[in-house]
Amino acid sequence: MNKLPLPMVTVVIPMFNVEKYIERCIISVLEQTFKNFEVICVDDGCSDNTLHILKQFTDPRIRLIKQQNRGLAGARNTGIQAAKGIYIALLDSDDCWASQKLTEHVAHLNGNPQVGVSYCPSLFIDEKGNMTGTGQFPKLTKIDFRDILCRNPIGNGSAAVIRRRLLTDISTTHQEQGRRYYFDETLRQSEDIELWVRIALSNKWKFEGISTPLTYYRINGGGLSADLQKQFASWTLAMSKNEQTNIQLFNQLLPLARAYQLRYLARRAIHSRDSYQAIKLIHRALFEQPRILFEEPKRTIATYACALLSLLPRSLYSRLESLAMKWIGQRQTAVDIKEI
Repeated sequence: MNKLPLPMVTVVIPMFNVEKYIERCIISVLEQTFKNFEVICVDDGCSDNTLHILKQFTDPRIRLIKQQNRGLAGARNTGIQAAKGIYIALLDSDDCWASQKLTEHVAHLNGNPQVGVSYCPSLFIDEKGNMTGTGQFPKLTKIDFRDILCRNPIGNGSAAVIRRRLLTDISTTHQEQGRRYYFDETLRQSEDIELWVRIALSNKWKFEGISTPLTYYRINGGGLSADLQKQFASWTLAMSKNEQTNIQLFNQLLPLARAYQLRYLARRAIHSRDSYQAIKLIHRALFEQPRILFEEPKRTIATYACALLSLLPRSLYSRLESLAMKWIGQRQTAVDIKEI
């Protein structure tokens, strides 16, 4: 039997009880216009129908690795360690990609050898996979440590394509013989930003984005995003992991970073219809560092206004939200949509 050629890209997909989403996720990879890839699906202790659905795909580029549950960071580490590609594309199993995702990132990385992390804007989809009319459109160029710490331009775990050489450079070997850690497995949330901060502190590689939205990021009320207090505590722990590397820089920027994180969580509370939590979080953000009001006045004021409006009866708020999304859709193309 002929061996498959070595892939240029390894797509790493962690899986834990994602029977509702895995089919669409895998299809979005197999429909890529760039074909020289492998897919490593890491079964992180699934107990639902995920593996049965995965077995329906017979493409030889798909590999399955099973392990006991280690969490998202542990599943990603397993996939990365088994990767053969020179580029690692991360894809969470409830998200999906536009068909030209890998084509554009490979071209970007091939043409810019100093770039270690290539990313793109993301469009939000709902539980059923429908576009919500909003998204993440971050800063794309001239990314410095302040951008990474305070604003996390990569945005989510399905947007980045990373040089494997970079991941090898920043990895560590732990107790288990032969196992390397890229993401910090002591973190069950905020493992992405901890890695980006660690890379930025090394000053060896550039972060740079491409302008086309190529990632579809699913917004839902469950999962890791639901417990906002736990999420903030995990983010705080992730920040502390690298604080000793440059104490002066962290002391200077951490209050601002905390304020932006609290504002982000306030928006998550708004989406979850947790009005009092949203108001509490946006107040904490402004108290932590009022500069966010002057640095990003539109987004900060919009968050505050939405938090207050969410106190309205659910039916009235939903009607206003629907009208607002319709108005945005009429005025803006997908590429112009900004994160609320």
